[in-house]
Amino acid sequence: MAPVIKLNSGYDMPQVGFGLWKVDNAIAADVVYNAIKAGYRLFDGACDYGNEVECGKGVARAISEGIVKREDLFIVSKLWNTFHDGERVQPIVKKQLADWGVDYFDLYLIHFPVALEYVDPSVRYPPGWHYEGDEIRPSKATIQETWTAMESLVDAGLARSIGISNFQSQLIYDLLRYAKIRPATLQIEHHPYLTQEELLKLAKREGITVTAYSSFGPASFLEFNMQHAVKLQPLMEDDTIKAIAAKYNRPASQVLLRWATQRGLAVIPKSSRQETMVSNLQNTDFDLSEEDIATISGFNRGIRFNQPSNYFPTELLWIFG
Repeated sequence: MAPVIKLNSGYDMPQVGFGLWKVDNAIAADVVYNAIKAGYRLFDGACDYGNEVECGKGVARAISEGIVKREDLFIVSKLWNTFHDGERVQPIVKKQLADWGVDYFDLYLIHFPVALEYVDPSVRYPPGWHYEGDEIRPSKATIQETWTAMESLVDAGLARSIGISNFQSQLIYDLLRYAKIRPATLQIEHHPYLTQEELLKLAKREGITVTAYSSFGPASFLEFNMQHAVKLQPLMEDDTIKAIAAKYNRPASQVLLRWATQRGLAVIPKSSRQETMVSNLQNTDFDLSEEDIATISGFNRGIRFNQPSNYFPTELLWIFG
């Protein structure tokens, strides 16, 4: 089992979880079930991933077979951009809970600091970024309005902890001025090519746990034919990373994950291969030297992959500017 991190909400969160982005619907139930058998207890999902029903079936199977109880699991989901209006938050959370087949989320995040016009789930679900065709249609909802609605989820018992994802420093400082419940976690793209050190310092100072996604850098984005991802050396094939891995007799994937977890971050890798699932989960049972951590951090180039303009043409969503 993975070590746990104590959140500012008082709950324990597994430091190593299983990410569900791009897990195909056809295999999602089996992947989640097998990941539970491998020892994973945290599952990081989202409305936008479009596979919550299937993931819930994997959870239900594991529970029905007595492998785990619901309280053994830490299920994470996220609020999509089209549901930021205050009155939309609780209804969509209840739908997502029904999709998962559970009564509460252990952690529920604002997926992006972007408010878009509401799209009824009966029209299209998940809604995606576009209102219709290629039109990006903003909503007038403020982050304060959305966060107030997020806080009501805790009061209603629909979420035990709440947090944010893809937020930058200025917006976090603003949110903290009015938040009655502080964000328990901040989920960000974090890998050696994008270390975001100042953002990490802010989170540590404010008692917000950071979860890193896309720990292997460009590997997750090659299928989108992002040119900067294609041109970059894959981290697990880099000679320096491979040399560090050989030094510890560990796979490069474990070294990249340990670079994050040893610095106090949580990680959410994924794989459909059982041996890789187990290997990723075992990244916390060794330590890197401070010199090796610094060497890996030295890869930083400020290169971000997960931003809207990398997926489709737009002049309206420069959210990391």
